Amino acid sequence: MSQTQNSTGQSEPIADFSQCHDGIFKKLDMLGELPMLIEPAQRAREVAEKSLEFFREAIFEHHLDEERELFPAVLESALDDAERAKVQAMNKRLTDEHRELERIWKGLESGLKKVVKGQFTDVDVVQIQRLVTQYRAHAQFEEREYLPLAQLILGRNGDHMAALGMSMHMRHQNPTAFQFYI
Repeated sequence: MSQTQNSTGQSEPIADFSQCHDGIFKKLDMLGELPMLIEPAQRAREVAEKSLEFFREAIFEHHLDEERELFPAVLESALDDAERAKVQAMNKRLTDEHRELERIWKGLESGLKKVVKGQFTDVDVVQIQRLVTQYRAHAQFEEREYLPLAQLILGRNGDHMAALGMSMHMRHQNPTAFQFYI
């Protein structure tokens, strides 16, 4: 057997080309995964961008509406000391939860801005899951406990419900629409 042939009968230079192709095939397989990865990456950027817009435009405003309009209206319309104490405790709980959720969001915001730019390294996935879980629990408590109580309390007097509706309407009006009256 000559030095240029191995035990299988192939010459070493040919075996080197074959081994090189093995490496090429592995890299081609990896490259072949790229189309499947691009779509989720684009979706991640889109979700991050829409989440940033949503929190800026809706969530913080929603918290303000509840704290400035709904919570005081329900408290003022409570029938007696026991009901007032229940409403105060719920208002405090919900307000405290708002601050905690906003704090978590503030910690996520810069990482999400980077995701919008295609940079995925600074995303705290544990905190994202925490925000989602805590916000769901918060909203479910409002839906299950607070809003039915608010409906009961404010519903006793149609004027109270109408006043809340008007207050909310005025709060969300375009401020420039009323400038000529000022």
